[in-house]
Amino acid sequence: MANVTPAKLDNMEVQQSPQNNNPRWETTDHHHRPWDEATATAKLFECSRIKALADEREAVQKKTFTKWVNSHLALVSCRISDLYTDLRDGCMLTKLLEVLSGELLPKPTRGRMRIHSLENVDKALQFLKEQRVHLENVGSHDIVDGNHRLTLGLIWTIILRFQIQVIKIETEDNRETRSAKDALLLWCQMKTAGYPEVNIQNFTTSWRDGLAFNALIHRHRPDIIDFKRLTKSNAPYNLQQAFNTAEQQLGLAKLLDPE
Repeated sequence: MANVTPAKLDNMEVQQSPQNNNPRWETTDHHHRPWDEATATAKLFECSRIKALADEREAVQKKTFTKWVNSHLALVSCRISDLYTDLRDGCMLTKLLEVLSGELLPKPTRGRMRIHSLENVDKALQFLKEQRVHLENVGSHDIVDGNHRLTLGLIWTIILRFQIQVIKIETEDNRETRSAKDALLLWCQMKTAGYPEVNIQNFTTSWRDGLAFNALIHRHRPDIIDFKRLTKSNAPYNLQQAFNTAEQQLGLAKLLDPE
């Protein structure tokens, strides 16, 4: 019998060692556990839902802001169809600022090239800066490129400057100062104080049932709103009545839809 050295014995043991076929010992790098797949599906659904809500909110903002812009452009027989594209050349933006401010801005440069649009939008933004309007991270190229988020932000900034900022709140010591948004919220709270089931704490959920809108109208014109007949559970009717009454009786543009 041939001599078997320790080295040869080791090699034989390695060659003859049985393979482990027990699946419990297999790595799971390439095999997803059921709960991993469920977690991934849940996260994917959550991300999709968040994006859908963000897209829905953006669509509502775009629609509302477009109506607001057109309500002012109508004074000079102009209108826009798409907020993101119709402001890109700077011409409609210039007209809007002229209507809101009552001032004449530099005449827009004629031409359809990008450089002309950039120059026109830049003139409008420069006018806003002269009005001490803070434009955070908004440049002429953002509007010319049709950046959705920054275009919405620009219009909201213009609304704050030329409409909401003019609201003044009278206090006992007449020394209290508030931001435009806080001042508007306080004004709404003061005007609707005492109305049943109306508790305005923000500009979102506090308005969903429509009672707050009707309370504001009733406070100023109790003859055109029968507030006592309204119920919190009938939000679509409440909202539709408030918007229609404001438009037909008070001449306020219908910027919002009940949905």
